[in-house]
Amino acid sequence: MKKYLIYIIAVLAFQTTNGQTASDTLYNPSRAIIADLDSIVTPKGIQENFQLDIGGVEQWVYARGNDKDNPVILMVHGGPASPLAPLAWTFQRPIEEYFTVVNYDQRGSGKTYRDNDTISLGKTIHIEQYVDDAIAIAEKISNRYQKKKVFLLGHSWGTIVGLKAALRRPDLFHAYIGVGQVIKPVENERLSFAYGLREAKKRNNQKAVEELMSIAPYPGTEPLTRHRIVIARKWAQYYGGLAAYRHEFDFFFKAPLLSPEYDRDDVRAINQGNVFTLGKILDEFLSVDFTQVTTFPIPVFQFMGKHDYTTPTQPTADWLEQVKAPYKKAVWFHDSSHLLPMEEPGKFLLELVTQVRPLAE
Repeated sequence: MKKYLIYIIAVLAFQTTNGQTASDTLYNPSRAIIADLDSIVTPKGIQENFQLDIGGVEQWVYARGNDKDNPVILMVHGGPASPLAPLAWTFQRPIEEYFTVVNYDQRGSGKTYRDNDTISLGKTIHIEQYVDDAIAIAEKISNRYQKKKVFLLGHSWGTIVGLKAALRRPDLFHAYIGVGQVIKPVENERLSFAYGLREAKKRNNQKAVEELMSIAPYPGTEPLTRHRIVIARKWAQYYGGLAAYRHEFDFFFKAPLLSPEYDRDDVRAINQGNVFTLGKILDEFLSVDFTQVTTFPIPVFQFMGKHDYTTPTQPTADWLEQVKAPYKKAVWFHDSSHLLPMEEPGKFLLELVTQVRPLAE
């Protein structure tokens, strides 16, 4: 159960341990090799980590790309408080040949959580503050890299922030890309629970059925507590709703341990920041509803994993069908669930290069 406490809303946080493991002896050499291979060495390349004071919080920013003349894409990570930067080494390097990719650790997340006073930080954990942050970072990186506009990509929880930022400041962005888009969290909970129960019954998993029925009807009229969400998400994810065709997710949970961007204390801060943030944002998160958004001011792409039951895709597909936008496109990843940048990195790259990048020209 503990393992499924993380990433119960939109994207899994990273479960870490304070204990030593057999891999500890290889930890530093492995990271060094990855860092060497991952280095940007081209003459016009960008590779820099820095902090920006955004809304009174020093937030860590990571920018990488082979050519400073390429368009910039700003990635808004999921969670809440599940940073993408320590995962970037698993899929991002080819994208950096065509974009300057900017990640940042949101307030309460990863290295940003670790480097700020949590007492004052806790008072600022509100969705609109995250939207303010994303807009401010977009403005700053546009100026820093001399771009009139940037692309905006949100993943899972980050799609709430990203969609709101695009609606508020469309002048900053070429286009918006949703990956595991959240439209209405309560509806996602219903679909996720139904999928987990259906699969458990099909496989005669009595333990799973009993656990799921203990919270039925779901979501029902009872408060959506962390405990109930954990049980519902646990079995949907176990049956491939997080990563297609997989029951276990160590490739995702443990990837930050090999990240050149994070040391072990930074990795431990991921889980700490997730727990810190979740209780403060849960009620606001559950009240989100984009179903009434019928017009969108900039081109919009939705990248959807066919097997995703962490943020189920049907509400997203329905929303995209009815929304009016200058350009819109649904892109299906048929062998992916929720972690499609890692599950189908080749297709992820091709779609960004062939479908998205031309809009900057």
